[in-house]
Amino acid sequence: MKKKSNPQFHPPSPSRGREQKFAGKKPLPVEADRTRPSLSCVRRLPSYLQLLRILQAEGHEYVSGTVLASVHHLAPVIVRKDLAFTGITGTPRIGFRVKELIEAIEHFLGWDNQNKAVLVGVGNLGSALLGYQGFDNFGLQIVAAFDSDPGKIDTWIHGCKVHSLDQLGRFVRRSHILLGVLAVPGEAAQKTAEMMIESGLLGIWNFTPVKLTVPANVVTQKEDLAEGLAVLSHRMNHVSMSALGNR
Repeated sequence: MKKKSNPQFHPPSPSRGREQKFAGKKPLPVEADRTRPSLSCVRRLPSYLQLLRILQAEGHEYVSGTVLASVHHLAPVIVRKDLAFTGITGTPRIGFRVKELIEAIEHFLGWDNQNKAVLVGVGNLGSALLGYQGFDNFGLQIVAAFDSDPGKIDTWIHGCKVHSLDQLGRFVRRSHILLGVLAVPGEAAQKTAEMMIESGLLGIWNFTPVKLTVPANVVTQKEDLAEGLAVLSHRMNHVSMSALGNR
């Protein structure tokens, strides 16, 4: 029986000694599971959810697939296929019940249950993440922060206490936490990630510029601010050139 590969696990180079303990056999390719949504589908669901919450606040009871398709400029048939994974189907010429669709998407994404997480690295970015109130809408609650800077330990940032990094493992195991947010400087990213994994965390939301090397049973998601800015800048440049050309 073939084991499912983790697409985010990249075996380290033999020359990198510290990462060798996470080295493993190259994952065998597996056929795509057509009963599961694509990553593109999963990425679209939060946008549908955001629009649905606005419509609910405005008092709308139903929404059509055409309206939801406008979020990504998609064909309505793609929206219907995306939403089918949540178990909800619309009514012809009426659409989807807004309240039921919100609940279905939240349940599918696991946002109807509050997931506790810890944050490691309380610099400018880490502090900003602690202050972001929108995580509650995503079923995420950062319950503690950790840092190695003695000047930050035992302080409170946006209502969250900062603990010493060497207390991470004890806190994670005692609180049964599985998710960690990584916001340390790039040069400390890999070593800190290893510490997080050894503490028992199975998921790392990575806000560093480093592509982490992790074992196959650990899930990572990298948020690359530079990549997002590069795409935005490129698109703005294209729009600017088009505007100048039309003058």
